[in-house]
Amino acid sequence: MTGKPVLASMIWAATFAALQTSPPARMPAPTWEVQESGTEAGLRGVSAVDVRTAWASGSQGTILRTVNGGKTWAAVPVPGMNRTDFRDIEAFDAKTAVVMGIGRPAKIFRTEDGGANWTETYSNDSPGIFLDALAFADDRNGWAVGDPLDGRFFLLRTEDGGRTWRELPPGSRPAAREGEGCFAASGTCLAARGRNGAFFCTGGSAARLIRTADGGTTWTAAALPLLGGQPSFGAFGLAFRDDRNALVVGGDYKDEAAISGNAAVTFDGGATWSAVEAKPPAGFRECAAFVPKIESALAVTVGPSGSDYSLDGGRTWALIPGPAGWHSLSVAPGGRCGWAVGKSGLIALLRF
Repeated sequence: MTGKPVLASMIWAATFAALQTSPPARMPAPTWEVQESGTEAGLRGVSAVDVRTAWASGSQGTILRTVNGGKTWAAVPVPGMNRTDFRDIEAFDAKTAVVMGIGRPAKIFRTEDGGANWTETYSNDSPGIFLDALAFADDRNGWAVGDPLDGRFFLLRTEDGGRTWRELPPGSRPAAREGEGCFAASGTCLAARGRNGAFFCTGGSAARLIRTADGGTTWTAAALPLLGGQPSFGAFGLAFRDDRNALVVGGDYKDEAAISGNAAVTFDGGATWSAVEAKPPAGFRECAAFVPKIESALAVTVGPSGSDYSLDGGRTWALIPGPAGWHSLSVAPGGRCGWAVGKSGLIALLRF
């Protein structure tokens, strides 16, 4: 008498579990809506806050903000920094953001009034200084990574939302291989998770994922199955779905159409990686992002030759029709939209 109900329950549970872990078979591709940025500057930093608010940054001291979903973008520059290349920006809301100028002198600024005023919170004029990316785990805990100095990657840490920054001492910085570095292409070679977790991906002579779980006291490294061994090869963008699932994208920036060695995925928090070979992104890619709360396995990646989306956590990819010339991408925490930026002031809303 109880066999059929039990069997039915087991079948229902298995079906429900499969639906939770498998992507929808006919989910439509995301679409691009190109917007007027008001600038011809190259844009490489972008941070989506919600459906109305986003920030972007780039060359020639460019910093932009929208509070109406991108209908208009307003310039909110740092006075006197019109020659600075702001490669990355991280925003917390419509009023608060932190922006990074890459190099010499490398500078970080913070605003709390929508860009009307900026406060310099870090400056470094050391020979060889070059910052590559910013990343925040929340509105207090963040990191910045830079190219190696004296054979070790340069790292900064903040625990007050970017108001102050602390340089990791040389003995706490992970060693770099000869010819290895980070790419400041999209501001996404670095990721932060929790109070003490940081991860960054590298390229050049080696493609690696380097991570810490104790605030930078110790670091471990894992090889990435991406192109490596040449200055233009390696990992350019890193994205986490959760504590265990993540993906990296990259390739060869001198061969934008090449699909070999341009993406990899991990299912153990970055300890080991598997190359994406069956259906990789359709070219060199600089940035990737997961889309939360809509479909947990949905990811998007962008690069100079175009953009792609994945419905299975980065294992396989399909091309998104639309413009090319992208450098960076950011998806709002709510997952309802995102923005991408690129060459010559290119900026667009990504709809799901």
